[in-house]
Amino acid sequence: MVRWAFLDRCHDFGLLVLRSGVGLLLLLLHGIPKLIDPGSWAGLGRAIGYLGVDFGHQVWGFGAAITLTLGPLCLILGFAHRPASLALSVTLTVAAIWKYYPFGGWDAAAYPAAMALVCFCLLLLGPGKYTVEGG
Repeated sequence: MVRWAFLDRCHDFGLLVLRSGVGLLLLLLHGIPKLIDPGSWAGLGRAIGYLGVDFGHQVWGFGAAITLTLGPLCLILGFAHRPASLALSVTLTVAAIWKYYPFGGWDAAAYPAAMALVCFCLLLLGPGKYTVEGG
């Protein structure tokens, strides 16, 4: 029988690796590219239309771009971790709904749905002790 108890000491380091990895993926692949392209904000904001909100697409898109940029930075640093995790969970849930309906179901929605779930779990778990706040 393999004993895994020694890994219990790595809990906080595991949270750091998870926060940093997810944060870098979201920041580099989604946040920065969307934030530096104001022409994409209205299209990004239209995703909320699937929840019945049919106004302010440019503003909603800018909000999503900011969330996908600042949220991952907060995850990486462990600063304002829980508010950032909550904001990312909501934003990524809207993205999963948007991907699900017009783009072919769960195959298209799997990535944002999985990332929303990871961010929600980070909300529940907290940042661990390796943070700029000193956890």
